[in-house]
Amino acid sequence: MERKWWTLVVVCTATFMLLLDITIVNVALPSIAKELRASFSEIQWVVDAYALTLASLLLTAGALADLVGRRLVFTVGLVLFTLTSLLCGLAPSATFLIIARAGQGIGGAIMFATSLALLAQEFQGRERGTAFAAWGATIGAAAAVGPLVGGVLTQLFGWASIFYLNVPIGIFAVALTLTQVAESRNPAATSVDWVGTVTFTAGLFMIVFAVIEGDTKGWGSAEIVALLIGGVAELGVFLIAQLSQENAMLDVSLFRKPAFTGAAAVAFAVSFAMFAMFLYLTLYLQTILGLSPLQTGLRFLPVTMLSFVVAALSGNLAARVPVRILLGTGLALVGAGLLLMRGLTAHSHWTALLLGFIVSGAGIGLVNPALASTAIGVVRPQRSGMASGINTTFRQVGIASGIAAFGAVFQSAISHRLASGLPRSVAAQSGQIAKAVAGGAAPKVLRSVPASFRARATEVVHGAFAAGLNEILLIAGIVALLGAVLAGILVRGSDFVGYSAPQPAHAAAATG
Repeated sequence: MERKWWTLVVVCTATFMLLLDITIVNVALPSIAKELRASFSEIQWVVDAYALTLASLLLTAGALADLVGRRLVFTVGLVLFTLTSLLCGLAPSATFLIIARAGQGIGGAIMFATSLALLAQEFQGRERGTAFAAWGATIGAAAAVGPLVGGVLTQLFGWASIFYLNVPIGIFAVALTLTQVAESRNPAATSVDWVGTVTFTAGLFMIVFAVIEGDTKGWGSAEIVALLIGGVAELGVFLIAQLSQENAMLDVSLFRKPAFTGAAAVAFAVSFAMFAMFLYLTLYLQTILGLSPLQTGLRFLPVTMLSFVVAALSGNLAARVPVRILLGTGLALVGAGLLLMRGLTAHSHWTALLLGFIVSGAGIGLVNPALASTAIGVVRPQRSGMASGINTTFRQVGIASGIAAFGAVFQSAISHRLASGLPRSVAAQSGQIAKAVAGGAAPKVLRSVPASFRARATEVVHGAFAAGLNEILLIAGIVALLGAVLAGILVRGSDFVGYSAPQPAHAAAATG
């Protein structure tokens, strides 16, 4: 087989692996929380540590690869991702797992940032379209099968197996990369924006940390206030650095085009509203409804498989339908689906979510191909890598900030409902009970209740969890609908450059 096809195999294998870890982990989180005795905030960090490092280092990794060599940097990313996957599986504590997940995110950022460049150096013309389409199908497949694969592995072999799976695949990919992939670099590359990288990472971390810990430490506490102020200040320094540097990691001038800003807003909105919600829906299905990891993965199929199918069917609609219609309609469907999931009570079954799953899944499938083509279709071809990286960064920031923001509202809503529903003798402990319930420990809490009061306590706890979920579903639905409005206002056909980039559009056809 020719070298270019081996390059495609390597890139698709690595991409499948790193994106699978975005969706596969959610289904395993209740098992992780139980075995590692993780708190609610630690559960959030298991997801956010990965999303934050991936978002923070994506643009820097691309610039570094152009400077020192794409194959070299890609290989380093593969090795790091494989090693940290092993460490995730071996994690003896939640803190250890969170640190290892951050390492996975760094490796994932490196691989994702260099994937398209490796394909572009090997494929030209029509073959490049085939390669990008295969890469896009890989991304869609990872998003579609992630919850099901996570459920199967967790139930049959334990949660650690979802990380061990990456080890043999990673070793295989490293061997192929070293023997079959050619080295390349950008002769015009000069430097890496380390100031931008540090300030962007620090700013995001401080704000997300403050939001996750705010309910526990107190929103008015000196620590939380300092973190929020420090985070905003760091992001301010980041913005100044981007405006004043010649080789900035973020080309701020791209946002002068309303359509590019609209694409960034859509990327953030769909990830904040829908993909961050998967964590809380998983906790509901497993810890309140008592479903197994496998049963949970199966329940998510209406979302994941429908988004994959609709994305494949709608990939070419942009040539016939204004792209803002696709983006606006898709996000409106996501918002409607989230709102349709509301109305949960202590006695609801999972089927109460089904119609919302179907509607939002169709919406995601409409958004993703149109979003990919918009993100790179409004810039010159030589800026497509930067544009795609920025859009992916907004996606990951959306996930990280959504998980943090929803968590604060969710825990507060549960605590409020428990305080009014529990007997006075235990109402004072509603905050601690809410933290345990939000973190997936509802069954354990209920087992500790005297048998005579257990039926009533079950109704109160399940009702409180449902109320909290209803609140964040409302917020998510509103964010998605606002994103739909922004898409309709900002994404204009006149902003698209003369060339059309349908090939890379397939590349992000179904990722979140």
